[in-house]
Amino acid sequence: MQLMRRGEPGRERPFVRDDEGTLRELSSVTAEIDGAFLADDGIGRVRAALREGRLPVADPTVEQWRTGAPIARPTAVICVGQNYAAHAAESGSAPPVEPIVFFKHPNTVVGPDDDVLLPPGAEKVDWEVELAVVIGRTARYLSGPAAARDVIAGYAVSNDVSERAYQLDVSGGQWSKGKCAETFNPLGPVLVPAEEVDPQALRLRSWVNGEPRQDSSTADMIFPVWELVHHLSQFMVLEPGDVINTGTPQGVALSGRFPYLRDGDEMTVEIEGLGRQRQRLRRAVVA
Repeated sequence: MQLMRRGEPGRERPFVRDDEGTLRELSSVTAEIDGAFLADDGIGRVRAALREGRLPVADPTVEQWRTGAPIARPTAVICVGQNYAAHAAESGSAPPVEPIVFFKHPNTVVGPDDDVLLPPGAEKVDWEVELAVVIGRTARYLSGPAAARDVIAGYAVSNDVSERAYQLDVSGGQWSKGKCAETFNPLGPVLVPAEEVDPQALRLRSWVNGEPRQDSSTADMIFPVWELVHHLSQFMVLEPGDVINTGTPQGVALSGRFPYLRDGDEMTVEIEGLGRQRQRLRRAVVA
């Protein structure tokens, strides 16, 4: 089962693709896929509606509609840095002994195939394919990693786009300046329920202009998903609809092995079982 939102920005509608690949309307179950939907056992209600045959097949034209981010209006985008040892090494750092945590502004989240806008003067824009965790239940002070499993609604593909000069050279010691430009977090195309995914057995890949960049597995995470969610819950209350980006593997421009992104470049990122996204880079228009 794959949950998704289709339509123009701000006018997306909820849909589900069933296990046979048929796209179905979700309007009889919910008006939106958001934190409130997840907190109200929305995924369970969708499963029941599918079993009972209550969801009509979507009009075929919907397949041609723009795909929005699979979760509307995330309340927070929490990110984990250097969570793959090889990526830490290519960044010039030792593997962290504690998770490195930073934030992106929630308004960075856009659809998986939307354009990514280069900020004025940005010269070191980088790609980062990441497994995104979407929280489905409020989580505070979880007792251990096993308890984290029950608060995760599902998983999605994320591209943690970064401007490295903003992140490292003018950061003041924090990373968020390089992470929060508009459009810097394409998400989707789908949200796959947690019970259908082994988060530590997924292949992640990325390409720039069709040339391979990253190719790794979530098995190589330093801090696995459940451990990360447990850890974060000791420092903040996680709310339904929150998105957690769990880190990127080696193969980014920061390594020095590849050029940074330029106007007109195309990024493609993919996680097996969760889908593929593709974005074109273009300069932001300055008013």
